[in-house]
Amino acid sequence: MADNGKNEQDKPTVGDPATGPVVEPPTETRPPAQLAQEAGRIVEPPQDSEPVKVAERHGMFGPSLGGDTSGYGGLERPVLFPGAAQRPYGGYFDEIADRVEGVVAQGIERVVIDRGEMTLFVRREDLPAVARAMRDEPGLRFEMCMSVSGVHYPQETGRELHAVYHLISLTNDSRRVRLEVTVPETDPRIPSVVEIWPGADWHERETWDMFGIIFEGHPSLTRILMPDDWPGHPQRKDYPLGGVPVEYKGATVPPADERRSYT
Repeated sequence: MADNGKNEQDKPTVGDPATGPVVEPPTETRPPAQLAQEAGRIVEPPQDSEPVKVAERHGMFGPSLGGDTSGYGGLERPVLFPGAAQRPYGGYFDEIADRVEGVVAQGIERVVIDRGEMTLFVRREDLPAVARAMRDEPGLRFEMCMSVSGVHYPQETGRELHAVYHLISLTNDSRRVRLEVTVPETDPRIPSVVEIWPGADWHERETWDMFGIIFEGHPSLTRILMPDDWPGHPQRKDYPLGGVPVEYKGATVPPADERRSYT
């Protein structure tokens, strides 16, 4: 193909002879986070909130905190939780928060966005209303509760026990969100969601069995893994680890947390 030597600047400008050439308006520049949100993609929000320190872990040695392998270093490491997120959350997270707050204005304690996942911390008295809205609102439609799990944080005074609900929307492109409710050990009561998500029946029983969270309104809150007369709740962090009896000289192997101590 012959090159006529012309470039883009040599092309004539097309326009109305009466009004002059047509000048195209400049392209609007928007932040990448806004463009991603409009496209429905999940983006990490700005980290405006500092992580929350809830505890400290103590160990003997480790590869990332110095070269001491003697076992007497007394390493300390903070246990950090992600702080409350600030808007815009990114992706469909803002839409979910808006719709939930429109139904239960004061039901959400805080919103946490971490590793591309959304957690709504819900007051226990508002859990039934929030759960029903999550299932029934057309813009939400989280029809399935995948699991209910428990967590025990002894250092969180007044919030030691957490119940976590993992939800998925089959209607709205498999969106996922997590609800989390905290209660004190002295009053570990949370309304049951079995009436809303019947599949949560066995999950609430297991969480009661392992952590001792009482799900009020459950049709049959009995143990599901341990015997009915089992004392305590084995997955709490203050539950004794137990020991192993051995058959020689009347000796026993003590629990793992009591075998050796460096102070």
